[in-house]
Amino acid sequence: MKTDQKTAITIARGDGIGPEIMDATLRILEAAGAQLDIEEIEIGEKVYLQGNSAGIQPQAWESLRRTRVFLKAPITTPQGGGFKSLNVTTRKVLGLFANIRPCVSYDPFVKTKHPKMDVVIIRENEEDLYAGIEHQQTDEVVQCLKLISRPGTEKIIRYAFEYAKAYNRKKVTCFSKDNIMKMTDGLFHKIFLEIGQEYPEIEKEHWIVDIGAAKLADTPENFDVIVMPNLYGDILSDVAAQITGSVGLAGSANIGEDFAMFEAIHGSAPRLAGMNQANPSGLLLGAIQMLVHIGQQQVAETIQNAWLKTLEDGIHTADIYTESVSKQKMGTREFADAVIARLGQRPTSLRPVAFTREATGFKIRYTPKPPAKKELVGVDIFLHFRKRDANLLASELNKAVAGKLVLSMITNRGTKVWPEGFPETFCTDHWRCRFKNSNGEPVSYADVIVAMQAVNAHGLEIIKTENLYTFDGVAGYTAAQGQ
Repeated sequence: MKTDQKTAITIARGDGIGPEIMDATLRILEAAGAQLDIEEIEIGEKVYLQGNSAGIQPQAWESLRRTRVFLKAPITTPQGGGFKSLNVTTRKVLGLFANIRPCVSYDPFVKTKHPKMDVVIIRENEEDLYAGIEHQQTDEVVQCLKLISRPGTEKIIRYAFEYAKAYNRKKVTCFSKDNIMKMTDGLFHKIFLEIGQEYPEIEKEHWIVDIGAAKLADTPENFDVIVMPNLYGDILSDVAAQITGSVGLAGSANIGEDFAMFEAIHGSAPRLAGMNQANPSGLLLGAIQMLVHIGQQQVAETIQNAWLKTLEDGIHTADIYTESVSKQKMGTREFADAVIARLGQRPTSLRPVAFTREATGFKIRYTPKPPAKKELVGVDIFLHFRKRDANLLASELNKAVAGKLVLSMITNRGTKVWPEGFPETFCTDHWRCRFKNSNGEPVSYADVIVAMQAVNAHGLEIIKTENLYTFDGVAGYTAAQGQ
């Protein structure tokens, strides 16, 4: 089982139950012959409370740059105080664009309503609403920007298809909400269709995320690999893990071009800390993904099959213990001992695992597209206007307007309220006012500045602006709801 050369990794024991499940995981890895050169860093609550808002010390990044592989136990993020999510920070700083969560049922040894479930959720990990760009713009309205990029989308969708190919999966499903978010989620769906053509041997399908989520919860056995933008993937990977029987049995991989991070998906459970009751399986399965990533597939296979045999033998921790199925209730340390005792054994009821060389970290390429012909055709000027009267605002703007640009539309929370708005539409103090050239021709940014100066000179408060462009003649902006 042993390899000739050790691989350097960085570990962090985390908070709450983190040190216990990390100790159990490392003991199993060592007993199985994993060849690891381990560096340890401190992250989490203690670091946060020392005044570091990111929860990680600057010198810890040096270890991660050296090893490029991070096995991380869960941490506790203190409430309030402007503390940042360490997971989000790590994913973005290290370029970990793909989050991979296998969600598998272990029926009948772990109770579930879905005994045939074997789904892998692949989630874009860096952008979408998790770009974290938020602003309060008026007394009544805050915004969060949803960013979907072609490079980010192409990388995650290509990763999903490459993963399916490497693991002999038959179908890749895309979830999006492009019936509403036609440009952002529309781009995600469009690129899924483009890249899918390069994999004719793999079945492709697409679901709008709401009905797709309902079907995932109802009949997960109909899915194989699912790829999604960040927010949907974050929510539905937890849902999928839970309906297998326990969120505590799910490991997670975060993969980038040069770095990778592996973890359990559950939290630090501080109330169980030090009680020897936590289930180490989630972190152990994350560590198994790590071993596959670094090329120690045989060790990974040995550990996971021993773990499956342990479940089969009814050796369970308290979170999954059921009197009708389980035979022994084990603590964290004892469960690890049981897995170690079964190294070299294979399950007989559950399906044994086998990892091939193709499952080792594959490279994902991005092909830049030639730039489009981009023309400026107008501007959306967002205003803070406290009087809830679209007609009054339009009258003021028409008095103020100067230059080529003329007012063509006003919306409130995305719904058109002028011209020909409905009096029943409720309005806040946040208004989008669209200005375009009356003859439809392109304009210059100088024309936009003239319009902004005129609006400002009239005493109206500008919050922000968004330029309106066409790309190869196609509008790069949406119409209003109700238009």
